[in-house]
Amino acid sequence: MARTTESELSLIEQAKTNPEAFGQLYEIYVDRIYSYIYYRTGSQADAEDLTARTFFRALDSIGRYVHRGLPFSAWLYRIAHNLVANWHRDRGRRKFVSLEDVTAIGPRGKSPDVHAEDNERRGELVAAVRRLPEDRQQLILLKFVERLPNAEIGEMMGRTEGAIKSLYHRTLIALREDLATRSFHW
Repeated sequence: MARTTESELSLIEQAKTNPEAFGQLYEIYVDRIYSYIYYRTGSQADAEDLTARTFFRALDSIGRYVHRGLPFSAWLYRIAHNLVANWHRDRGRRKFVSLEDVTAIGPRGKSPDVHAEDNERRGELVAAVRRLPEDRQQLILLKFVERLPNAEIGEMMGRTEGAIKSLYHRTLIALREDLATRSFHW
């Protein structure tokens, strides 16, 4: 994911006083923000609502936005993350889209038995991810589903890029150990 470009910085500055410019930013980022929220809530209606709230808050706060060298999307993801965290806290639940649904689609041309084995291995991996603490699950989602760079993940999670690298390393070790104790073979 690239850093914020000069043209995007110009658009952000315009958006501070021009709703049409903010609308362009909305069009650029709405699908990514919706996808992130949907994976975190597992509900289309809630994802739509929280996506709208994310952009409403962003519009309300755009005048105070200060570029700090990270992509503009990091700021939007941070807003979305806070809204999703509040959503979970308010409801006292942690419902996610089934990662099995996200990973169950296999490449064409595989025989049914190979596809079934792949799905079984994915299921074991997903179960191991779900046994991780919440912050590590979020890291895995942002890294592998959203494909965000460490700096952007750090901004979202309120940590330094170095802390994210360290957490990522510890998370992979924890996953490897968990899977090894369960005789998982990829």
